[in-house]
Amino acid sequence: MPLPDFIAGLLSSKAILWWLAAASVLTFVGTLILVPWIVVRIPADYFAHGRRLGPRQDDRHPLVRKAVLVGKNLLGCVFILVGAAMLVLPGQGLLTIFVGIMLLNFPGKYRLERWLASRPPVLRSINWLRRRAGRAPMVLEV
Repeated sequence: MPLPDFIAGLLSSKAILWWLAAASVLTFVGTLILVPWIVVRIPADYFAHGRRLGPRQDDRHPLVRKAVLVGKNLLGCVFILVGAAMLVLPGQGLLTIFVGIMLLNFPGKYRLERWLASRPPVLRSINWLRRRAGRAPMVLEV
């Protein structure tokens, strides 16, 4: 059974490259907007503890909470896959993969985030963004 022309067109190599290029541009622009927005909203003492503090109180219905968790993890997987494609296509491949990893939930994630934030160039960049937004600098030790 032949594929409809629309689907066949989507599956052609040129169309795939255009879709990947569009996704590359979209994620690049998205990361330019979202990363600073997120960084300035992280509490200044978020990484000051050796381990993640207890879970936040979440007043949402358990099904909504689970749906958000599944959606966030699926989005993280999509970002990792798109970032991997961007390693050979135009775009911010490593940054997109990093954003995808940060969206996922896995054991040791807090340690990885804390280690990354403690690297001097990263910490300088974080604190520069926070200073521009009028926020206190990130504190790594209490």
